[in-house]
Amino acid sequence: MTNLAYKTEHTFNWKEESASAALQSLRPLPRISIQVFCETAPVAEAIEKAGADRRMAKTHVKMHMGGISAAIEYYQSAATPNLIILESRTEPGELIDSLNQLAEVCDAGTKVVVIGHYNDVWLYRELIRTGISEYVVAPVSMPDIVGVIAGIFTDPSAGPIGKALAFVGGKGGVGSSTLAHNAGWAMSKLFESEVMVVDLDLPFGTANINFDQDPPQGIAEAVFAPERLDEVYLDRLLAQCAEGLSLLAAPSTLDRVYDFDAEAFVHIIDTAQRTAPVVVLDVPHLWTSWTKTTLARADDIVLTVTPELANLRNAKNLIDTLRKLRPNDDPPRLIINQTNVPKRPEIGVDDFADALGLVPLAVIPFEPQLFGKAANSGRMLGETDANHPIVQAINDMAHVLTGRREIRQKKKIGLGALFGRLGRRK
Repeated sequence: MTNLAYKTEHTFNWKEESASAALQSLRPLPRISIQVFCETAPVAEAIEKAGADRRMAKTHVKMHMGGISAAIEYYQSAATPNLIILESRTEPGELIDSLNQLAEVCDAGTKVVVIGHYNDVWLYRELIRTGISEYVVAPVSMPDIVGVIAGIFTDPSAGPIGKALAFVGGKGGVGSSTLAHNAGWAMSKLFESEVMVVDLDLPFGTANINFDQDPPQGIAEAVFAPERLDEVYLDRLLAQCAEGLSLLAAPSTLDRVYDFDAEAFVHIIDTAQRTAPVVVLDVPHLWTSWTKTTLARADDIVLTVTPELANLRNAKNLIDTLRKLRPNDDPPRLIINQTNVPKRPEIGVDDFADALGLVPLAVIPFEPQLFGKAANSGRMLGETDANHPIVQAINDMAHVLTGRREIRQKKKIGLGALFGRLGRRK
């Protein structure tokens, strides 16, 4: 059975930490093909859930039922993929015999993971000795599957990747970009950590204005010449805004159109994550293939809204869609911005949050003097008035988004008829 894969030396102990925390620590998997042969519905369901996880977005997973016997028959006339996952309920001796038959039709570079139903130390050692990459005892969960595959196909010697935080607005003009830039600045100052702000609004981005920068190059050079992009080239495109804070600026010009495919920014963001511990993505209020992909693959999403009905509808649509795109991740973080505008009718903060089923990350009151002064001088809010309560709220956001603090829970109140109003307006 020497033509089956060697065992990886680095596996994940999922019992030592929570499933969600373990998933967050994993690198995205490379482009590999995976074929699965299951015998039971629970294992098939766990693998289907794993295949939908954003960390496996680049992989191609194909499911079969029938176990090892089906795999042996299938590969009589088909090439084997990068990874085969097999479930078997057979007893240890018969399982070894079946895998020896599989070895005769298995390509040399293919790795094999076996999901068995016998917790047998001798069986585990024998399988590893004969070249199986990993043996997992059922029942298995979605994190088990993702972790095992990551342990085989990701380089354990590679450094950690940065956390990608995607900020997006429920509507244009709600202040998402301003809060993204100030949150990035706060993280770099509070934690003395390297932070990269990436302005993805190429035609109308404001990060260069907010940071008082006029870089000659930026994200346009990266997205229009992806073959040149690596860590060294990315570093040349960055503008240094402050100690520990760099900016990949948007050109903010209309001399060309900016139409991109779904994967246009994936390589840029992956490269940025290898460069900085925190990457703040300023995502414009658009719904295109590339914004959808960017939000689907981010580590955390921050949704900024103002307390009015159109924002509530848009926020509900975004949250519901992102739950389907990211079934194994938490929902977006919610910021309710520009509250208490004089003479403007508003939806109450508690009603708004209750309608979405979320506890707000922050509630930011309308404060035109502070925001206007900072914007017109090209300075951050913390540079304008470090002791202002809004600055303290942004500092709290920075703690939560970097995992240093939890959101303080608030008691929810009744929803009322908000979605009834939405339905009548259609």
